[in-house]
Amino acid sequence: MAKSYDYLFKILLIGDSGVGKTCVILRFSEDAFNSTVICTLGIDFKIRTIELDGKKIKLQIWDTAGQERFRTITTAYYRGAMGIMLVYDITNEKSFDNIKNWIRNIEEHASADVERMVLGNKCDVNDKRQVSKEKGEKLALEYGIKFMETSAKANINVENAFLTLARDIKAKMDKKLEGNNPQGSNQGVKITEQPKKTNFFRCTLL
Repeated sequence: MAKSYDYLFKILLIGDSGVGKTCVILRFSEDAFNSTVICTLGIDFKIRTIELDGKKIKLQIWDTAGQERFRTITTAYYRGAMGIMLVYDITNEKSFDNIKNWIRNIEEHASADVERMVLGNKCDVNDKRQVSKEKGEKLALEYGIKFMETSAKANINVENAFLTLARDIKAKMDKKLEGNNPQGSNQGVKITEQPKKTNFFRCTLL
């Protein structure tokens, strides 16, 4: 049977526990928000197909556990990622400070040319803000990464963030494909390889 898409992009969301990674993914994949979402243990993923430049792109969006005890599980998934979103909570300064640690994880475990983006989530809760937008922009500029503030709850910039990252991945892939000769095809990005199926695990916080 013919594939229903032209490209498959694997996108990973990383960041501290509780910053809203699952809610951001749920908003993008299902246009839904659940304030009582259960914490992710290990790995979970959602799929949404979008269209860019007349091409159908299947986004496989992986949600990772932020807790330290799951770090060895989640870092195994960095390798095949073509785009990584680093998420912090604008009402939690520690989650912002830890973005530098998450960037180090990317440098250690992900492909060198992976597309990255920083998201300052929960921007609808401005009265509890601990991290200014300027601080987020400055950090992203320091690492040469795109930056957006988002709100899964108020549906601010979530769609824009994923479409921007997908467009950047596609542009990089198209450039590689143009530059590759037939003998150098193994330097291109594999877009049809499916990740290993994993059993994973959710918990309910009572």
